[in-house]
Amino acid sequence: MNFLYKLERKFGKYAISNISLYLILCYACGYLLRLINPMFLNYLTLNPYMILHGQVWRLVTWILVPPSGLDLFTIIMLYFYYSIGTNLERTWGTFYYNLYLFMGMVFTVIGSFVVMGVSYLPSFGISSLLSENGAQAYFALVAGSFSTYYINMSIFLGFAATFPNVQVLLMFILPIKVKWLGIAYAVLLGVQFIQSGFIGKIIIGASLLNFVVFFLLTRSNLRMRMSPKQVKRRHEYKREVKKARPVSISKHKCVVCGKNSEDNPEAEFRFCSKCNGNYEYCQDHLFTHTHVK
Repeated sequence: MNFLYKLERKFGKYAISNISLYLILCYACGYLLRLINPMFLNYLTLNPYMILHGQVWRLVTWILVPPSGLDLFTIIMLYFYYSIGTNLERTWGTFYYNLYLFMGMVFTVIGSFVVMGVSYLPSFGISSLLSENGAQAYFALVAGSFSTYYINMSIFLGFAATFPNVQVLLMFILPIKVKWLGIAYAVLLGVQFIQSGFIGKIIIGASLLNFVVFFLLTRSNLRMRMSPKQVKRRHEYKREVKKARPVSISKHKCVVCGKNSEDNPEAEFRFCSKCNGNYEYCQDHLFTHTHVK
């Protein structure tokens, strides 16, 4: 935890605010590229074989590859992930939310190279890897499995762990608590993990490892941030502060003409000793006013 505190103090100012919006914009660029030239996306995927052969841009550009086709359901899901991602950023803080996402991306990149290394083991017996053309074709196919799909899943799991009692409308009809959807997602991922081959297990495990590692490292630090009541009070406080208008308080003010020291800093003000009470006058009315008895 001391390491994370130091990390936040040193690099917190570089955290990207509203990073969920930038992820959606990356998807938008990917859908546009798919519409213009679908084959071009093959040069952006997370292909470890091609990365080691000089195409290092793939370490970043794979984020542009959208996880599915563009339709109404996808648009709704992207808006949903943007919404929960924004709420997580407000609750955890920009730095910790950035850390969560980047951990998922880094683990996914590492997982792709682990898959490549495992594929060359003699026990797998993939004869196509013996030729350069065969290796390119094989890893081009495997690279399609590495996407931000499971990272999006980890965002939802993080939201379910943070706000378990928040209700959402399933299919826009049935109200259900997020924790039950989170459990359903976890069961689904578990089934996919069991049914997948060894390489599939690496892909799923690497993409979701950030969820496990992040909560183990930041569990105590995020305990207060993860409280929905605490978040609600914080948002209400910020809202009230924005509504409140600063009241202009003049330190000196003439009771006759209303002249004050803020608008007239060069003016002089005095209290009258003959008036019954604390009455203050400017230099023009100090000796000409009617005394209050």
